[in-house]
Amino acid sequence: MELNNDERIDDLEFKGLKIIQNENGFCFGIDSVLLSDFAKNIKDNSRVLDLGTGTGIIPILLCGKTNLKEIVGVEIQEEVANMAKRSSSLNNLENRFTVLNDNILNLSKYYKNQTFDVITTNPPYKEKNTGVINEDKRKLISRNEITASLEDFIKVAKDLLKDKGEFYMVHRPDRLVDILSLLRKHKLEPKEIRFVYSNKDKPPKLLLIKAIKNANKFLIVDNNLYIYDDNGNYTDEILEIYHKK
Repeated sequence: MELNNDERIDDLEFKGLKIIQNENGFCFGIDSVLLSDFAKNIKDNSRVLDLGTGTGIIPILLCGKTNLKEIVGVEIQEEVANMAKRSSSLNNLENRFTVLNDNILNLSKYYKNQTFDVITTNPPYKEKNTGVINEDKRKLISRNEITASLEDFIKVAKDLLKDKGEFYMVHRPDRLVDILSLLRKHKLEPKEIRFVYSNKDKPPKLLLIKAIKNANKFLIVDNNLYIYDDNGNYTDEILEIYHKK
C-alpha cells in the first residue's frame, strides 16, 4: 500500500485489521472505538451509514465486529476520505466498506429517504465559534461544527433511516440536553445511554447514545463505563473492547 508523506499504517490488533492515518492530521481516538463496540449488536445483513467517517475507523471495526452487509462512510475532507478508501482496500473490504467524499448535507443526491437500517456517527463536538479554535484545518473541521451542525447530523439520520432504524452516536455530556431535545424533535427516540468516565473520581467525559426512529418512549441508562482503574491502568472492560483480554 502506497503511503503519502507523514502517513503510517496502524495495526488495530483485531482480526488483522489495519488503518492508514496521518501523523500530523486528526487520528481516531477512544471515542470511535467505544462507539463501534456500543453498536456491535446491529443485525446481520444491515445496510449501515457512518456520518463523518474520518479515516474510516468505525466502518473498519464494525466490519470486523458484525455481519453487516454494507457500510458507507461519508467524509467531507478529500484527503481524509482518500485515506479511508485506501484503508478499505488495505483490509480487502471494498465489497463491504465504501467511502463517499461529500458533505452529509448533500446525501439526498445519492440516497432516497429510508435507505439505511443503521446510522452511526462521531460528529464534531464543539458548536461553531466556541472553545479553542485549532489552527489545523483538518482538526478544525473534525472537532467543530463548521460544515454541519449537531442538528444537521440528527436530521440527516432521521431522513435516511428506515422506520425503526437504529441511530448510534458518541458525544460529550455537556451537549446532552441539546442531543435529547433534537432527537425527539426529529422522531429519533432515545432508547439507551451510557456515560464514559476516565475514572471514578472525575465527571463523565463522553456519552454513548442509541435512538430508534419512530419508537415508543422508554430510556435505559446503562452502567457507567470507566476507562482507568484506581491504579491508572485500563479497566478489564476497556481491555475487552480493545481485544486485549
